[in-house]
This record gives sequence, structure tokens and C-alpha cells, in this order.
Amino acid sequence: MKRFWTMDGGVRWIKVTLPFLAIVLLMVGVLGFSMSILSSVRALVGGESLWSKAQKEAVFHLNQYALTQAEADYRKALQALAVPMGDRRARDELDKPVPDLHVVRQGFLDGGNHSGDIDGVISLYRNFKNFSLLEEPLKIWQIGNDLIEELNVEAGRLHAVIAAGKPEPSTLTDSIARISTIDARLTPLELRFSASLGESSRQVQRLLLFAVLTIAIGLTIFGSWIARYILTKSDAFEEALRISQERLHLAMLGSNDGLWDWDIKADNIYYSPRLTELLGYTLEDGEPTPVQFLSCIYPSDLASVREKLNAHLYDNSPCDIEFRIVTKSGDLRWVRSCAQSTSDASGQPVRMAGSFTDITARKRSEEQLYAAKERAQVTLESIGEAVITLGTDGLVEYLNPTAEILTRWTLASARGLPLAKILNVVGEASGSRIPDLLHRILDSGDPIDRETNLLLVCSDGSEVAVNLSAEPIRNLSGETIGTVLVLHDVSKEREYAARLSYQASHDELTGLINRREFERRLTVAMITSRDQQRHHAVLYLDLDQFKVVNDTCGHAAGDELIRQISVLLKQRLRDTDTIARLGGDEFGVLLENCPAEYALRIAEGLRQTVADFQFVWSSRPFTIGVSIGLINLAGEMHTLGQIMSAVDAACYLAKEKGRNRVHEYRLDDSELSIRHGEMEWITRINEALVTDRFCLFSQEIAALGKPSKHGSHFEILLRMLDKDDNLVLPMVFIPAAERYNLMPAIDRWVVSTVFASLAEMHQHGQGQEIQSCAINLSGASIGDNNFLKFVQEQHVKYDIAPQIICFEITETSAIANFAKAAHFIQELRSAGYRFALDDFGVGMSSFAYLKNLPVDFIKIDGGFVKDMLDSPTDYAMVEAINKIGHVMGKQTIAEFAVNERIIATLTEIGVDFAQGYGIGRPRAFGAGARKILLKAS
Repeated sequence: MKRFWTMDGGVRWIKVTLPFLAIVLLMVGVLGFSMSILSSVRALVGGESLWSKAQKEAVFHLNQYALTQAEADYRKALQALAVPMGDRRARDELDKPVPDLHVVRQGFLDGGNHSGDIDGVISLYRNFKNFSLLEEPLKIWQIGNDLIEELNVEAGRLHAVIAAGKPEPSTLTDSIARISTIDARLTPLELRFSASLGESSRQVQRLLLFAVLTIAIGLTIFGSWIARYILTKSDAFEEALRISQERLHLAMLGSNDGLWDWDIKADNIYYSPRLTELLGYTLEDGEPTPVQFLSCIYPSDLASVREKLNAHLYDNSPCDIEFRIVTKSGDLRWVRSCAQSTSDASGQPVRMAGSFTDITARKRSEEQLYAAKERAQVTLESIGEAVITLGTDGLVEYLNPTAEILTRWTLASARGLPLAKILNVVGEASGSRIPDLLHRILDSGDPIDRETNLLLVCSDGSEVAVNLSAEPIRNLSGETIGTVLVLHDVSKEREYAARLSYQASHDELTGLINRREFERRLTVAMITSRDQQRHHAVLYLDLDQFKVVNDTCGHAAGDELIRQISVLLKQRLRDTDTIARLGGDEFGVLLENCPAEYALRIAEGLRQTVADFQFVWSSRPFTIGVSIGLINLAGEMHTLGQIMSAVDAACYLAKEKGRNRVHEYRLDDSELSIRHGEMEWITRINEALVTDRFCLFSQEIAALGKPSKHGSHFEILLRMLDKDDNLVLPMVFIPAAERYNLMPAIDRWVVSTVFASLAEMHQHGQGQEIQSCAINLSGASIGDNNFLKFVQEQHVKYDIAPQIICFEITETSAIANFAKAAHFIQELRSAGYRFALDDFGVGMSSFAYLKNLPVDFIKIDGGFVKDMLDSPTDYAMVEAINKIGHVMGKQTIAEFAVNERIIATLTEIGVDFAQGYGIGRPRAFGAGARKILLKAS
């Protein structure tokens, strides 16, 4: 093998290169020394910046602490003070003859200085502290340290005052003032320190520059001497460079990371092929630009990226950024970019290079993992089950909020404790620990599906009924890595079930059983009456004068009356008897094993008890009565509905006969038979409302003695169709409807049907000649607060002209509900409706009420009209009513105009209108006509 060089050649090489090497080494030494000095000075400047910033933060947080007295602000102030205090400790140690460099380094580290700069700072201070260049900065530094010590002392004094509790405002004000004074003294010192350091740095730079220039001149002279030698080697250098560039190119092609190089001064940027591919560009897209580089960054991430780039360029902070980019095709990808910059001699960045690593897959995995964790965490914290997780060692790792409440342990106090320490579970029946339960949970690894009938004994001694489930937690390889326990508090469920059971069978106001439970017990009593020939009795009680109390004093008084009456009634009954509140002011009593004569005495005793009771509300006494219906069960079997209907009818008869009495049900009771007949009509009426078996007729009302205005005038009459489609007159079913409060429903049907028929007639051009359509209303509807609103709704729905509608109300119903009737009439008359007072003359005070009722027509009762030709009294009544009506400005209508003679007499008297078979018979109206024709066919 050929030797690399000969001895002579080696000697010549040494002779040629030795002076160059010496100059280079000298140059390197000087450069190294100058760089070290400059680096140390730069580190001092950076330390001064940290020192000043920390001092300002400390003052800010101390002021905040004085205002908020929050310990967090004090800790922030101490944290900020740690920076200048660390620098102070380092300097104090360096001033010692033999300093402990470990203490010095730690002090500078506490002062926020970079670890790589600390040795240079130490060397600069120890070797050049007596030089004039550093004399001024170090003197200022020492003064600043003394003031920092004062600030530290003042911080401790402020903390002590606040920690003592309730400090005086003047004390806090004085402390803030002293802190502000120290801060005011420090601020000019910091500026002087920074300025003196800058001046020292520039002087050092000039000295070093002179040294470097001197050596450079010598090197230039020497370089010209060896230039020829360098030229002969240039080809070799170029070849080496080419090879190096080729290696770099191959490395960049083989790397999965994209590389970029930004020439800041020239404002151009280089992309490696991988980065070009990552961004979705091709060579045909031209050279990239910095603007294009920034435009690839996702808009919401751009500000953060700019901030971190600037921080790196101007504050030398690490540049390791994760952000999103938008490729040329619009895809969104996550990348990680690590970069480093270089600066010129003035500290201005001139170049920056870095890498792009595609971390999209990792980010997606992290997002999925985080979302899954969040869902699990939110679920655990939201569910109503107590969840406890254990490690493989059986120690508690986690309790959700429900578990904390249930076990009376917090997560912080329970974490790391054995399960048996926080979970004391005993059998509900035995009251002792279940020996193998915790063993099954911790050792066997088998799941516990649902362990019931357990009691959790809490740390405060209370017991909670729970169900327990346990399941092992396994990793992907199937190994058990923990256990999760789920405790379900069933105490509230049991409480709710008991409460619902009670509420389902009891009345909330009185505590008595309700109708449902009463009927259940009555059904059992019926069976024993039939099968065992036992004698039972059922009472139905309805309070008299209850409505007076309720309307006069309000519902609160009514409720209190019901409560007191229920207590009185219960006290008068035997322990074996059952009393229930059936609804409102109605009670039911079941007397089991009670003969008929004794049941009657009990009923009479209950009646007398209520009659003797005086209810007082707001110092106002009220006397209450009770009507009682009684039925005896003695062997024969009845249905529950029959018994309740019979005893209800008996109670109703007790009310009709004068109230405050007992009426016993008997099969041969004729009055009860009538009531049963009415109740059967109630069923038929309800069926007719549901199946639309009502229909309407109209009867003409004719004008007398003068030509009629344009248009017809008629009254709407109601009929019902029975099951055989025969017409039923209203006098048959209306009494039952009035007695059992069905008239409002019937009136609503009539008003709605008439309005709909008139609207339909108007659409077909048939309703233009109608001048007045009279509709009868019952007293119950007039007294119904919602009926007025119903009429107004029908007006809006069908858009009927109110002037053609005339509502007829009877004189007796108007007098019975005079205030409500007057209000009802006034409200609708203001909208354009008209009113007629029907059956006028049968009341005792007709004329007295008439002047206060704003009606348009008076309908003279037909009982006077039909006999007026044969009875002078009836004739006089008709004549008087007509005259009084005209004096009051109202028109009169005579009913029962059955023949020409009566019509002529009415005309002679001056009655305005007549109605009856002599004028015209009723005929089907509107939809009623179609319905009757359809039934007939």
C-alpha cells in the first residue's frame, strides 16, 4: 500500500501550514474568547431583562395581593421575586474569596438564566469585575439587589399582616405605598443598568473587532503567500463540495420530513421535495415564497404560529410548533415544525431553517382518545350510579361524584385506600358483612352481575340500601388491569314506590282513602255480603253550604273546612269502618258488618256532628250541614256502579228535600225512580253529544201591525234523535240536562252548529235575508266564565255578523245570575249581538230587574198569551208587559200565538212580534234538515 505522504513531503506540509495553523489557532482563540465575552455580556443583558421583568411582576402581584388578599397572588409574587433573589445569591457567593460554584450556578438558574450561559457569566464576573468596563453595571446591580431585598422584606411583612386576618385598610395602603416607592427607585436603576451594560458590550465589541481585524490583516498577507497552493487544491475542494451536496440531496429525498430554508434578508424560501409533496405542489407551480408558506397555515392557527416564530427570532425561545396546514387540494393536515434561526452581528435574524413532520395520524388518534376519555368522564360524572374503580392491588383509584355522596368519602381522601376501608357492605337481612363479597370482587376476577338486598354502612353510621355490580377492567391482551364497581342506591326507589302506593290510594288534602281505594274496598264488601251473608252499609255524604265558604273566603278556607270535617267524621266512626274523600266536598263511608237500623243511627250521628260543628275563618263563623244518602247491602249482589249510582241518588234526594238530612235508598222509592230516569237521560244526552244525534229546527217570528223590515226573523229550537231515530222534544231531556249540569255542553253545540250553518248558507248565497236568528241559552251557560270566550271564538272562526244573532235567556236564569247575566249581555251587545228576555212575566220581580238588564226584546210568557182571550187577568198582563217594554225602549214578542184571533188581539194591543203555530210550525234548520232526511231515508 502506498504511503499517504513521504517524510520530506510531511515536513514541507508542516512548514507550509504551521504558520497558517498558528494564525488560525490565534484567530480561533481570539474569536472564541470574544464570543465567550460577548455571550457572557449578552447573558448579562438577558438576565437583566429577566430580572427587570420579574421585579415588575412581583410588584404587580404584591399590589394584587394587597387588594384581593388571595394566597395565589402572594405565591405568584414570591415566584417572581425568586428570579432577582436567585441572581443576588449567585453574586453574593461570587464575592466570597472561595465561592461555592454549585451555589452560584443554582442562583443563576433560579434567576431564569440559561444553563449554557452560566459558566460564561461566572467567568466574566470573576475575571473582569474590577475592569472599568463592568464597574458601573456591577455597582448598579448591587444597589438593585439591596432594593430587591427590601421588596422581599416588605412582601413578607404584607403577608404576615394579611395572614393574621382582617388587616386595617391603612396598613395595606402603607404597604402598597412602600412597594410603589421601591418600584419607583428600581425603575431608573434598571434603565441605567441596561444602558451601562449596552455601552460596555459595545466597547468590548470594538476591542474585539480591532483584534480580529489585526489578525485578519496578517492572515490576508499570509494568505496571498499561500494563494497558489489554495488554487491548486480548489478543484479538490469543489469535488468534495459536490459530493457533500449530493449526500445532502439524497438524505433529503430519503427523509419523511419536509425541510424548509428561509433567507430572511433576501425574502425567499426553499422547499425540499418532500415538503413540496406534503403541501401538494409540483415543480410546475414555480418557486415558493414566504407569503405562500404562511398562506398554507390554517387561518385560526396563523396568529399562534407567527407569535412563536417571532418569539424564536427575537427572544431566542425554542421553536417547536404543532399546527394545521391546508394543502393545495384543500386537505387539512397536522404538522410539527422544529426550526432554528441565525442572526447577524447586530442580533438581527438573517436565516431560519426547519422541518415539517406530518403528525395527522397521531393527532387524529389523540383526538379520538381524548373524545373517548371525555365521554367516559362526563358519563361517569353524570350518571346516577355510584362508580368506584380499583387497581390490581385492590386500592381505590377513582370515585365519581355519586360515589362520593353515597360513601361519604371524597376522591382525594379515598384514593390509594383499600376497598374495605371505604366500602362496608352488609346483608340487609343479617346485618353482618358478606364474607366472600369483597374476595369475589378483588381476587376471583369474575363479574358480579347484580347483588341485591345489601346495606352500605357509611362512615357516619347511616345505612343505605344498595344493589352492587362489579366487572373486571381488561387491556387489549385480556389481562386484568383493575376492577369497576357500580353501586345503585335503591332507597329512594323504595321510598318513591311506598309514596306512590300511598298516593294512589289516599287523598292528598285529608289523608283519607280516595275514591279508587274506596271502590276497591266496597267491591270486597259486596263479595262478602253475597257469599257470607254479611250486612254492610254505604253512606254518601255531600256537605251543605260548602260553596258559600269556598266562594266567600277562598279555596284555602274551603280546603281547611274539608280537613276539619274529615277529622270530625273519622272520630265518629268505628275502627272497622272506612271513610273516604270521593272528591270536592263529597265523602263516602263503608260500614262493614253493620245492620240496617244501626247504620241509620250512625248516619244520623254523622249528620248531627256536622250540624253541631261551627267553622270559623278570619273571625267569621259558618254553620255547615251535610246531606247523606244511605244504602244497605244485605245478600243480594249489585254491581259497583249500581250501588254508587243509588247512594248518590239518595244523597241528591236528601238535598232536594231540604238538605241536612239522611235519605235511605229503597227499591220502591218513587222519587229515586224519577232520579234514575233522569240519570238514564244523562247517558243518552252524553251519547247524543258524542255521536251527533242532536238536530236543529227553526220557527218563524212574525212582525205584527206594520210591514216587516227586510229579512226573516226566527228562533232556533233543539231536538234529539233517539236510538230509533225518533225526534225527542226538549221538555223531555232538558230537565235532566239542567239538573246534572249538561246544558253548557248542549249550548256550545247549538251555538257552534248555528254559526257553522249560517256561514255555510252565506257561502251559498242563502243567508242574506236573515234579519234575526234567536238562540236560547241556559242559566248555567250565562254563569260559565268560559262561555263568553267560547262565543267570541266562534265569531272569529265563522265570521258571522253579530247583528243577526239574538240570544234568548229566561227571566228566571237572568235573575238567578243577575250580575253575571248583566256582564254577559253587556260584553256581547258591545260587539253587536242582540238579546231577548224569554218567558217574561213569570217572575215575582220582573219589572224591577228589567230596567237593569240591557236587552233588546221582551218575550211575553206564552202562559199569559194562550188564555188572554178568556182571562181578563192574562190580557191585562200581556198589555202591561207590552206597555212597560215600549216605555223602556224594548220590542215585545208574544209566544203561543196559536190562532188568528190571538194574533189579531196582539196586533190590537200593539205587540211588535208574534210566534206560535198560528204564525208557522217549526221546520228543520241547516244541517238538521239534512240529518233528518238522511235518517228518514
